[in-house]
Amino acid sequence: QVQLVESGGGLVQPGGSLRLSCAASGRTSSTYAMGWFRQAPGKGREFVVAVLWRAGSTVYADSVKGRFTISRDNAKNTVSLQMNSLKPEDTAVYYCATRVRPLVPGGLDSGTYYDYWGQGTQVTVSS
Repeated sequence: QVQLVESGGGLVQPGGSLRLSCAASGRTSSTYAMGWFRQAPGKGREFVVAVLWRAGSTVYADSVKGRFTISRDNAKNTVSLQMNSLKPEDTAVYYCATRVRPLVPGGLDSGTYYDYWGQGTQVTVSS
Protein backbone atom coordinates (compact mmCIF):
# COMPACT_ATOMS: atom_id res chain seq x y z
CA GLN A 1 0.00 0.00 0.00
CA VAL A 2 1.07 3.54 -0.74
CA GLN A 3 -0.46 6.71 0.62
CA LEU A 4 -0.17 9.97 -1.28
CA VAL A 5 -0.88 13.38 0.19
CA GLU A 6 -0.96 16.49 -1.98
CA SER A 7 -0.51 20.03 -0.71
CA GLY A 8 0.06 23.52 -2.02
CA GLY A 9 -3.13 24.29 -3.85
CA GLY A 10 -4.96 27.57 -3.57
CA LEU A 11 -6.25 30.65 -5.31
CA VAL A 12 -3.91 32.57 -7.60
CA GLN A 13 -4.34 35.31 -10.15
CA PRO A 14 -3.72 34.68 -13.85
CA GLY A 15 -0.02 34.83 -14.57
CA GLY A 16 0.84 33.79 -11.05
CA SER A 17 2.61 30.72 -9.70
CA LEU A 18 1.92 27.87 -7.35
CA ARG A 19 3.94 24.91 -6.20
CA LEU A 20 2.23 21.62 -5.46
CA SER A 21 3.82 18.83 -3.49
CA CYS A 22 2.99 15.17 -3.11
CA ALA A 23 4.37 13.10 -0.27
CA ALA A 24 4.35 9.33 -0.56
CA SER A 25 4.44 6.90 2.35
CA GLY A 26 4.16 3.15 2.70
CA ARG A 27 5.61 0.86 0.05
CA THR A 28 7.58 3.60 -1.64
CA SER A 29 10.57 1.41 -2.47
CA SER A 30 8.56 0.02 -5.39
CA THR A 31 7.93 3.38 -7.04
CA TYR A 32 8.47 3.26 -10.80
CA ALA A 33 6.71 6.43 -11.91
CA MET A 34 4.75 9.32 -10.50
CA GLY A 35 2.42 11.66 -12.25
CA TRP A 36 0.11 14.59 -11.89
CA PHE A 37 -3.37 14.67 -13.34
CA ARG A 38 -6.10 17.26 -13.06
CA GLN A 39 -9.84 17.40 -13.33
CA ALA A 40 -11.75 20.57 -14.02
CA PRO A 41 -15.45 20.94 -13.15
CA GLY A 42 -17.58 19.02 -15.61
CA LYS A 43 -14.60 17.55 -17.42
CA GLY A 44 -12.73 14.29 -17.39
CA ARG A 45 -9.39 13.63 -15.80
CA GLU A 46 -6.50 15.10 -17.77
CA PHE A 47 -2.85 14.12 -17.79
CA VAL A 48 -0.45 16.89 -16.78
CA VAL A 49 3.03 15.44 -16.33
CA ALA A 50 4.84 12.27 -15.29
CA VAL A 51 8.33 11.35 -14.15
CA LEU A 52 10.11 8.02 -14.25
CA TRP A 53 11.27 7.58 -10.69
CA ARG A 54 14.71 6.09 -11.27
CA ALA A 55 15.74 7.60 -14.60
CA GLY A 56 14.18 11.00 -13.99
CA SER A 57 12.77 11.21 -17.50
CA THR A 58 9.69 13.40 -17.81
CA VAL A 59 6.67 13.64 -20.08
CA TYR A 60 4.52 16.79 -20.20
CA ALA A 61 1.14 17.50 -21.66
CA ASP A 62 1.36 20.04 -24.47
CA SER A 63 -0.95 22.36 -22.55
CA VAL A 64 1.58 22.84 -19.75
CA LYS A 65 4.93 22.57 -21.54
CA GLY A 66 7.17 25.51 -20.76
CA ARG A 67 5.01 26.57 -17.80
CA PHE A 68 5.01 23.60 -15.43
CA THR A 69 8.02 21.73 -14.08
CA ILE A 70 8.00 18.46 -12.20
CA SER A 71 10.77 17.53 -9.79
CA ARG A 72 11.36 14.59 -7.50
CA ASP A 73 13.22 13.86 -4.32
CA ASN A 74 13.86 10.14 -4.21
CA ALA A 75 15.22 10.25 -0.67
CA LYS A 76 12.14 12.00 0.69
CA ASN A 77 9.68 10.21 -1.60
CA THR A 78 8.18 13.47 -2.74
CA VAL A 79 7.32 14.93 -6.09
CA SER A 80 6.63 18.59 -6.72
CA LEU A 81 4.96 20.53 -9.47
CA GLN A 82 6.03 24.11 -10.05
CA MET A 83 3.33 25.90 -11.98
CA ASN A 84 4.13 29.25 -13.55
CA SER A 85 2.20 31.57 -15.86
CA LEU A 86 -1.04 30.08 -14.65
CA LYS A 87 -4.16 30.52 -16.73
CA PRO A 88 -7.83 30.30 -15.79
CA GLU A 89 -8.03 27.06 -17.76
CA ASP A 90 -5.55 25.52 -15.33
CA THR A 91 -8.26 25.64 -12.68
CA ALA A 92 -8.86 22.08 -11.51
CA VAL A 93 -8.36 19.59 -8.75
CA TYR A 94 -4.83 18.27 -9.11
CA TYR A 95 -4.10 14.67 -8.25
CA CYS A 96 -0.83 12.91 -7.62
CA ALA A 97 -0.50 9.28 -8.70
CA THR A 98 2.11 6.57 -8.44
CA ARG A 99 2.89 3.32 -10.23
CA VAL A 100 4.42 0.51 -8.16
CA ARG A 101 4.38 -2.11 -10.89
CA PRO A 102 7.31 -2.47 -13.30
CA LEU A 103 7.15 -0.13 -16.24
CA VAL A 104 5.74 -1.18 -19.59
CA PRO A 105 6.04 0.81 -22.81
CA GLY A 106 3.46 3.52 -23.25
CA GLY A 107 0.69 4.67 -20.99
CA LEU A 108 2.38 7.23 -18.79
CA ASP A 109 -0.33 9.69 -19.76
CA SER A 110 -3.16 7.32 -18.90
CA GLY A 111 -4.76 7.17 -15.50
CA THR A 112 -4.95 3.39 -15.66
CA TYR A 113 -1.16 3.22 -15.68
CA TYR A 114 -1.07 4.20 -12.03
CA ASP A 115 -1.86 2.20 -8.93
CA TYR A 116 -2.42 4.72 -6.15
CA TRP A 117 -3.88 8.20 -6.06
CA GLY A 118 -3.96 11.07 -3.65
CA GLN A 119 -7.09 12.92 -2.55
CA GLY A 120 -6.35 15.94 -4.69
CA THR A 121 -5.72 19.61 -4.08
CA GLN A 122 -7.74 22.46 -5.56
CA VAL A 123 -6.05 25.01 -7.80
CA THR A 124 -8.10 28.04 -8.78
CA VAL A 125 -6.78 30.63 -11.20
CA SER A 126 -8.96 33.70 -11.16
CA SER A 127 -8.77 37.44 -10.88
